[in-house]
Amino acid sequence: MAEPRAKVLEFAASVGTDGRVTAHGESLLLPQRWSPEHLVLAGLVLCSLASLGHHARRAGIEVAASGGASGTVTKREDDGRYAFVEITCRLDIELTPPLDDPAELLGKAERDCFVGASLTAEPTYVWNVT
Repeated sequence: MAEPRAKVLEFAASVGTDGRVTAHGESLLLPQRWSPEHLVLAGLVLCSLASLGHHARRAGIEVAASGGASGTVTKREDDGRYAFVEITCRLDIELTPPLDDPAELLGKAERDCFVGASLTAEPTYVWNVT
């Protein structure tokens, strides 16, 4: 019996000479103070929330959520390259209906965030559930 084929997702984005970021035919001009590192952190938050939303919907739970991430970039000890060495993702969520123990749901959200899974520095997640 053949192995099932993995789903393949492809993404593309471009950056123009004026710094405008474009994806799906829509563009956004980011302030100059925004760095690629800020975008990685924002991507982690967005992906974590999307993953949580996916698993919550499958369980019949509504989610209202926001969050933020912070990270430290320095030379890694193992290869001397600058990279994120520590990342914390803090998420504030409200579940309806509330769960007595949301650990399983939150674990799935962390596991299935592909941005977090793509980082060398494993994010630390801090969940504030109300």
